[in-house]
Amino acid sequence: MFRKLSSPAEDAVVMVSIDGRRVTAERGESVAAVLVREDNPVARTTPRSGSPRGPFCMMGVCFECLAVVDGVASTQTCLTIVRDGMRIQRQHGRRNLSVAVAESDDGSGDLPGGEVHL
Repeated sequence: MFRKLSSPAEDAVVMVSIDGRRVTAERGESVAAVLVREDNPVARTTPRSGSPRGPFCMMGVCFECLAVVDGVASTQTCLTIVRDGMRIQRQHGRRNLSVAVAESDDGSGDLPGGEVHL
């Protein structure tokens, strides 16, 4: 388990909800940073075995930190900055691959600029 070395300034504190439990966070930190300080630092469980997974690379490469943030599944928590009132839920099962199709212009999954998400 991790902990912060210093307390945030009073005006930098925001309140978020993790699985319905209110948690304090510091404005400007990532959702993943908040999760790793929890007693249970799990962001998601695997679809096959249900094994717990948590933030690993902290830079958006490994996709181990996926969680449901404000109702949006498969959010990379290491790239998402906390906001006051944010709702975070640990994700269970497969990640949602339809997000790329929803973001594309024509529904093909091809994003503007030629980037393809599978």
